[in-house]
Amino acid sequence: MDTTVDLDTFSSLVERPDESARRAAEERWQAADRPRGGLGRLEELGSWLASVQGRSPVLPVSAPKVLLFAADHGVAALGVSRMPAKGGTAARVRAVLDGSAPVSRLAARYGAQVRVVDVAVDADPHDFPDEVVAHRIRRGSGRIDVEDALTAQETVRAFRAGMAVADEEADAGTDLVLLGDLGVGATTVAGVLVGALCGTDAAAVTGRGSGIDDRVWMVKCAAIRDSLRRARPVLGDQLALLGATGGADFAAITGFLLQAAVRRLPVVLDGVVSAACALVAQRIAFRAPEWWRAGQSSGEPAQAKAYDRLTLTPLQDQGITMGEGLGALLALPLLQAAGDVLADETPKPFVPAAPSAPREQPKLPSAADLLRKL
Repeated sequence: MDTTVDLDTFSSLVERPDESARRAAEERWQAADRPRGGLGRLEELGSWLASVQGRSPVLPVSAPKVLLFAADHGVAALGVSRMPAKGGTAARVRAVLDGSAPVSRLAARYGAQVRVVDVAVDADPHDFPDEVVAHRIRRGSGRIDVEDALTAQETVRAFRAGMAVADEEADAGTDLVLLGDLGVGATTVAGVLVGALCGTDAAAVTGRGSGIDDRVWMVKCAAIRDSLRRARPVLGDQLALLGATGGADFAAITGFLLQAAVRRLPVVLDGVVSAACALVAQRIAFRAPEWWRAGQSSGEPAQAKAYDRLTLTPLQDQGITMGEGLGALLALPLLQAAGDVLADETPKPFVPAAPSAPREQPKLPSAADLLRKL
């Protein structure tokens, strides 16, 4: 197996979405008999769909996929989350797989499939189906405030695993990916990457994550501060950065985002984890963000900084911080609506159903009949 990645090739392989298709979609909006701007952001989303599909009229979104990368993080042992560091991630994976997790229920309602990719969950691989662990790199990761998350070889393997997942989804006919994550301690790692790439201090990127109190927030802030010291010397090498202060899921998501852009597969980002990976990917291929949309604002300061640097505006502000791709999934109806109103198909006229013959009602005794019996 090839254990190297030529990151420079992504700059040439990632092309911009089809600008002519975007213009054609905008012209369709302007020619339509409706108030200019009357459909608000649906118009922009429809034009974006046209550009990433490379056609106008657009095809309705018909094969969306919620894609969740799962991994544990050594830094969780410091108590930076309300979720248990041991077994918390595995429990969330099982909930998604058995259908009891919120993302599983909402995906079923919205007509999206759900796929979990375990790249570094700290659990026995036999606990999950083979297709879930097919791209596993290791169990957990190093504590990034004092040691590297991954070895150099593991980082490359994780990055390439994400690329392979992008190829699998593109080949399977997925037309929109709703990208999420499952991992205790992941918002701490995301804060480190965003802080390092945006040149901010720890306090500016430390959020409440799983709903932590002030005491735990200070522990988390200190962990991010110490990790930032380890991240800054490797800022010029994105793979080294992901290995030193990222994790297998962060490397895999970054590889996935870049290869998805190569394969012209549009992606909706979820929370601060996917935002941090998008920021790393932008450093590798500056055109890649044009293939993404931000599903929602979670309220995490690191996410806001990443989206500002990526010039992405969240589609919604639901304040969902639990990950699982929920924020991206809740944006799916907006994208489906945008695709539907710009699609070429003419809806069939409404034809009311023929009235059914009235059912014969049983004859009930009249009041007079009842009185005669008294």
